[in-house]
Amino acid sequence: MSRSQSDDSAEGALGLDGWIALTRQLEQDIALGRLKPRERLVEGELMLRFGVKRNAVRQALSELESMGVVLRPPNKGAVVRDFNAKEIENLYMVRELLETKALEMIPFPVHPDSIRSLREIHDRHRQAVRLGELEKVFRENLAFHRKLFSFCDVPDLVEAIEIFQMKSHAIRSFSIANAKLLARATEEHEAMIDALEQQDREALVRLSVAHIQPAKNLYLEMNVRH
Repeated sequence: MSRSQSDDSAEGALGLDGWIALTRQLEQDIALGRLKPRERLVEGELMLRFGVKRNAVRQALSELESMGVVLRPPNKGAVVRDFNAKEIENLYMVRELLETKALEMIPFPVHPDSIRSLREIHDRHRQAVRLGELEKVFRENLAFHRKLFSFCDVPDLVEAIEIFQMKSHAIRSFSIANAKLLARATEEHEAMIDALEQQDREALVRLSVAHIQPAKNLYLEMNVRH
């Protein structure tokens, strides 16, 4: 899908829904690489593109800033956040700690209905990958991991994981359109489900840690500022 096609679709989808829909669309554009690290987010341009008022744009940018995907330096306007090497390593260290802890706290055996629900999300994600529907790939991937970590039954921990996942949106944008990495991610999702069914916690943790590395490494290779 071209940028112009994406813009047309976004405008039709948002209409006058306001800042919540705008936040969701901009979050998705950042995660899919349509908005690049260090790219400026100009209020007037966003108003015209999405057909919303300035207050909606400002609320959306404030929400994106709180999510950690946008920076708003004083008197400089909003920009998509970028990262240096140390920031990336620190962010992914925290992600690994939080996600590993959640997986270690999942009570085994996981109920078959829960595993079935996770597999249904996985099937939708795999179908979206096959069809090249990147917006759906992005959303179903978030849903897969939200469901997986929810099995630990510690909502505050799951919320912390989601916060740090959101901070990673721009980093993951370099890998989401990579067919090889998408295929690998799909295979790893399948393997995680198998590990849950087999009550193999060691394999589940190992897979989860390995799962987040390719996006980090690709960002470091292609975009990192020193």
